[in-house]
Amino acid sequence: MNRTYSKLIILASAMLAFAFSAAGCAPLVVGGAAVAGASAIHDRRPTQTILDDRQIEFAATQAIFQDRDLSRGARLVVTSYNRTVLITGQAESAELARRAGNRISRLPKVARVIDEVRVGPRIGMSRQSEDAYIASRAKLELAGIGLPDFDPTRVKIVVEDGDLYLLGLVTPREADLAAERVRYVPGVRKVVKLFEYWTPNA
Repeated sequence: MNRTYSKLIILASAMLAFAFSAAGCAPLVVGGAAVAGASAIHDRRPTQTILDDRQIEFAATQAIFQDRDLSRGARLVVTSYNRTVLITGQAESAELARRAGNRISRLPKVARVIDEVRVGPRIGMSRQSEDAYIASRAKLELAGIGLPDFDPTRVKIVVEDGDLYLLGLVTPREADLAAERVRYVPGVRKVVKLFEYWTPNA
């Protein structure tokens, strides 16, 4: 194991520990909990970008928690992939939703923000559990794609209230097949492709 990869795993583990310790303090869910060894090896993002994405997610945790109105009036899920930040969840008002997007867009290294926060009451634990189940089923579906050189760990899945978001660095063919496979998972209301397209040897 090389030194850069070791540092990546150590940092990811530390971030995961921080996430668990802060879980009871703010209604914010971080989209990428940890870097699994296999996914880090096969990831098309540079190692530094993987680290940047984790840093962005945890900086967002602090930014939301430090805003008392947001921490009380919104339930937010922040997922960063290739420095593109997807925000999902619920907020009590449109002003709070905008405030969350503005705060996160000003964080270092954020390239763009995709704001999918809905104005309305927070979803309950039952709905959150159902979303987690849908995500796990979708990941199993991706594992069944037989396209040469396709690696399902390169696709990040976010499910929020039945809406399924797909992020990752993929080829157009990989993107189409992934979206088609997860579209028919029971409980999926709609599939939103947020992929960035990757060209071999580019």
